[in-house]
Amino acid sequence: MNASARPTGPFVAACSDVLGAAHVLTDPRDTAPFLTDWRRRYTGEACAVLLPADTQQVAAAVRLAREYRVAIVPQGGNTGLAGGATPDTSGAQAVVSLRRLNRIRDVDPHNNTITVEAGVVLAEIQARAEAEQRLFALSLAAEGSCMIGGNLSTNAGGTGVLRYGNTRELCLGLEVVTPQGEIWDGLRALRKDNTGYDLRDLYIGAEGTLGIITAAVMKLHPAPVARVTALAGLASPHAALDFLAMAQRHAGALLTGFELMSDFSLRLVGRHFGQMRYPFAEPHAQTVLLELSDSESEEHARTLFERLMEEAIGKGLVEDAVVAENLAQSQAFWDLREHIPLAQAAEGLNIKQDISVPISSIGRFIDETDALIAKTAPGARMVTFGHLGDGNLHYNVQAPEGVDPEQFLADYQKRINTLVYEQVHAHRGSISAEHGLGQLKVDEAMRYKSPVEVRLMQAIKAALDPENLMNPGKVVRVPGRSGEKAS
Repeated sequence: MNASARPTGPFVAACSDVLGAAHVLTDPRDTAPFLTDWRRRYTGEACAVLLPADTQQVAAAVRLAREYRVAIVPQGGNTGLAGGATPDTSGAQAVVSLRRLNRIRDVDPHNNTITVEAGVVLAEIQARAEAEQRLFALSLAAEGSCMIGGNLSTNAGGTGVLRYGNTRELCLGLEVVTPQGEIWDGLRALRKDNTGYDLRDLYIGAEGTLGIITAAVMKLHPAPVARVTALAGLASPHAALDFLAMAQRHAGALLTGFELMSDFSLRLVGRHFGQMRYPFAEPHAQTVLLELSDSESEEHARTLFERLMEEAIGKGLVEDAVVAENLAQSQAFWDLREHIPLAQAAEGLNIKQDISVPISSIGRFIDETDALIAKTAPGARMVTFGHLGDGNLHYNVQAPEGVDPEQFLADYQKRINTLVYEQVHAHRGSISAEHGLGQLKVDEAMRYKSPVEVRLMQAIKAALDPENLMNPGKVVRVPGRSGEKAS
């Protein structure tokens, strides 16, 4: 009998005995916040939402799920953008929320590490690191509500990847509950450990399909003593690439942020958030938000920055620039960047893409794909922004002015998605850079990956989760198994 066909009442009762009835939610009014994804694209049903208090209770819940053949969906802050933490519509799956696993277990300033449970909110880790005069380098728009377990499960990127790497590079060790309900204690705070397969990297980015991350050892860095933040106006993405190369030559590792934003992206922010004005007197096709972080002094950082801008303006790469004079203005520059997705949402439904291509291909990708979309959907407005320094582009398409967004999506979403994915594939890129696959892109991933890669992924899934009870239907398809379909 498939997991989706089994009665779940005994499972729910057993979970109540182990977790306490107050932490097993079944009333629709209580479960509703856990059943719809952040973008409100997916809404599922669940036999229960489980709220374990610690790793041992997570393991007990997984053992019960295995005993009763109930599929489970791990969930952190429910801020994902690909439906990876949303159950299906069968009503037979259980959501395992990690929000009660919210303790910071240890801070080791000498080792530059912090050990945290999966339900700790990202902003809390940043604050605790700052209190120790350290930096936790992961930063993204949802940091006030997303949780580190979800960041690890999707291998989140954020604005500091250029200097510090994505979440995988910031993690040293993990604690994981396996599909068999065992606890793997891999909380090693080591920079070097060459003793076999790297299990840590296997679980990071797996979106809960191989096990549930319950705690992690994360890297800290010395807090910078100075930051210099600026906005630079440029004529094209090609100029931005040349400016990036110049900035890396001048600043090296001090360059910690390099964000690209199209003119329309910033205009959209100004339209819906009137207090955030367009930063330049004249329009520029592209704007770069760049930041230098210096451990020496502000004078040193500003001297570097002035040399960079003098050369960039002298060579015609940068048309205009505005430098933040204080922390408040620096934050205002970052607020412009972070409000682009909010402005898009206020403008109406849109077609979102989180893609990556080799950095050197970004200019050509934008030129070619913009032209193809203009032919396919005349008048469509391009909201293009992202982390230029690591090749991650949020390549989004807004309905033409005056066109009903819902109708635009109904008419064009499938065609535009296919067009963008084909372009990404042609440039040897990835259709998911930092949001994960979830259920949104799992079928497309199976289509664009080579048969060898798909078989390897399926073999790993089958070996670790042979009963397919860990977040089935996400990340990888395993046809013929419970809850799956052929891709």
